[in-house]
Amino acid sequence: MTPRRTSTVILAALAVAGVGLAPTAAARTGTAYHVDCAAGDDDASGTSAGAAWRSVARASAHTFGPGDRLLLKRGTSCTGVLAPQGAGAAGAPVRIGAYGDRRAAKPHIEGGGARAALHLVNTEQWEIRDLDLSNTGPATTTDRRAGLYVRLTDYGTAHHFVVDGVDVHDVNGADFKDPDPSGGILFTVQGTAKPTRFDGVRVEDSTVRHVDRTGIGTMSTWDGPGRFSTGVLFRRNKAYDVGGDGIVVHETAKARVEHNHVDGFNMRSAGYNAGVWAWESEDALYQYNEVTGGHGTRDSMAYDIDGGNVRNVYRYNYSHDNEGGFLLVCNGEGKVSDGNRVHDNISVNDRNTAAPYGVISVVCGATTDTQVYRNTVVTDRADTALVSNNGPTGVTFRDNVFVGASPGASSPTGSPTGSPIEDTVSTYENNLYRNTAQPRDPKAVDADPLFVAPHPTRPDDVRLRPGSPARGAGAGTVDGTRYDYFGHPIPVPPGIGADQSS
Repeated sequence: MTPRRTSTVILAALAVAGVGLAPTAAARTGTAYHVDCAAGDDDASGTSAGAAWRSVARASAHTFGPGDRLLLKRGTSCTGVLAPQGAGAAGAPVRIGAYGDRRAAKPHIEGGGARAALHLVNTEQWEIRDLDLSNTGPATTTDRRAGLYVRLTDYGTAHHFVVDGVDVHDVNGADFKDPDPSGGILFTVQGTAKPTRFDGVRVEDSTVRHVDRTGIGTMSTWDGPGRFSTGVLFRRNKAYDVGGDGIVVHETAKARVEHNHVDGFNMRSAGYNAGVWAWESEDALYQYNEVTGGHGTRDSMAYDIDGGNVRNVYRYNYSHDNEGGFLLVCNGEGKVSDGNRVHDNISVNDRNTAAPYGVISVVCGATTDTQVYRNTVVTDRADTALVSNNGPTGVTFRDNVFVGASPGASSPTGSPTGSPIEDTVSTYENNLYRNTAQPRDPKAVDADPLFVAPHPTRPDDVRLRPGSPARGAGAGTVDGTRYDYFGHPIPVPPGIGADQSS
């Protein structure tokens, strides 16, 4: 056997055993510690599977350093709070993960109603993978609880956090929103004495289910210079049955929220909530997300341009069957919300029947230069407005397809004559209207868009048939976007709506 094959065999054996391998020489200098909540011993060294600790309390008493690993045994369940001490270093983070038979379940930690099942405070350089977290305590209206909770207080800049393959479920915390909520996977900044932020937060391939109240999010109380967290990436996560907000970023610059799936939000909250949104964030990009199952009509929109957001972009997203609608434009009092874009998205059968809301709602304070274009918005409800505006200015709708309920469609409360656009303030340019109307659009295209399905229920249903009046009829928006929702090149001249096929 050659030395090369020997290395390969050893690596394969370690992978089967579930032992993570550090990628750098610095990380390899750390120590691996083990926890087996079924058969360990807190008086043991913890430095091997055969000498594993018994409890997360014992692991929490240890101070970890650069390159160290804390490994919990698969197929076991621990009770208590894992709150390890110490920090990693650049290129040598502390890693929390799993060991043992990969066919067994992820190691489980039940927090029992504490602040969090996994709790990190004033630290940095941590990577957390392949855990199962819950945190259920007595019913409460006062206790904040979370699955995974990272908190900075007057810390400065904390670098490099990775959460990958972590499942959080059954967190019954009180209905507190920002800046210090209950929820599933949370990163918070507190304090007023020192500028504090995160630099590098990646949450991916993780799941939150039946949590109160925020699914995945960042929050901050620091409102001075240097407040924006950077390097925030939420990718390929799933959020189900969330009490309040699905996924939210707060006080960030250039955050990316992509390829996430939210199904069921605002399920138990008395507050205002949305599926995917930001607060006081600059240059956030939301793309390839799907949001459905928003409950209630006190907000509950899939997506939201909210207070203090600047140059945020929603593109290539799908929204459907939300009681609160597709999009909220709501600038906060005294805030600047400017240069935001919502384009190349699809909304199917969203609704909001509570005035002054609609499938798209423009409420709260005025924005500047908010542009909504090349979207396809279709609803089967005659008792909802496609767009509702109760007075704020600053929004332009261009090259969108708006399709209301078919005449004669049944509706619990509304008149079966289509779905109105109730907006006398916003600017409308070159949109296509079917079973609705906007007389203030000087270049309106009043026609059947010729969808491939007469009653759409999914994105492919709003593709256009040959001869569609939407093809080649767009006014155009110069933004550098080359492809539509379906991956088609955007032609010149462009079409109207999300399908730009020729």
